[in-house]
Amino acid sequence: MPKILLVEDDEQLARNLLSFLISENYDVVHTFGQTDGLEAFETQHFDCALVDLSLLDGNGFSVCSAIRKTSEMPVIFLTASTDEACTVAGFEVGADDYISKPFRPRELIARMKNAMRKTQHSSASLRCGNVIIDTSKGIVTKNNAEVYLSALEYKLLLVFFSNKNQLLSRDRLIDELWSVSSEFVSDNTLNVYMKRLREKIEDDPQNPKIIITVRGMGYRAVDE
Repeated sequence: MPKILLVEDDEQLARNLLSFLISENYDVVHTFGQTDGLEAFETQHFDCALVDLSLLDGNGFSVCSAIRKTSEMPVIFLTASTDEACTVAGFEVGADDYISKPFRPRELIARMKNAMRKTQHSSASLRCGNVIIDTSKGIVTKNNAEVYLSALEYKLLLVFFSNKNQLLSRDRLIDELWSVSSEFVSDNTLNVYMKRLREKIEDDPQNPKIIITVRGMGYRAVDE
């Protein structure tokens, strides 16, 4: 289910749009202003942002600029303005699209899907929850902050994220680690790396939500 960040200070419009998007099977987080919008962005993973240009505090340009520092997530501006200079400024700060109010909800959905499709095609990344692997750069981030992994930890995470929601046996994981390690990888070695990996990517390593244990069978990376 795609997760949308809606930053809109028009209460009636936000309520109607929230209801519509939920009915279309989108998970939506709504904030009224720049501060709360960026706080939500920094602590959660989103697939697309719908941002009003005029906000209670700050403006949509600042929100988009902040998002672009760490993310290629699609940003679509919502505005009542028809000023050409405003539109150009929006694209210059990194917006993917620009839709004028009032707009047709179905048109908005189509533009959102198009923007997300382009991002998926151009992005060499794997993600699960709030953790993202940029496979082109070999960088892992959690809540937009870089997580430093060893080579074997990175390989292990890559296997999980490449096989999301699939059960992976301990033997399969040991084989994967052995293929990139110059040393023998034992059952205990896997335990050590699983513990280290969870300590780095889980909010609560003792109660993992991203890589869960399937008792007696193995592990599964869960993408809720």
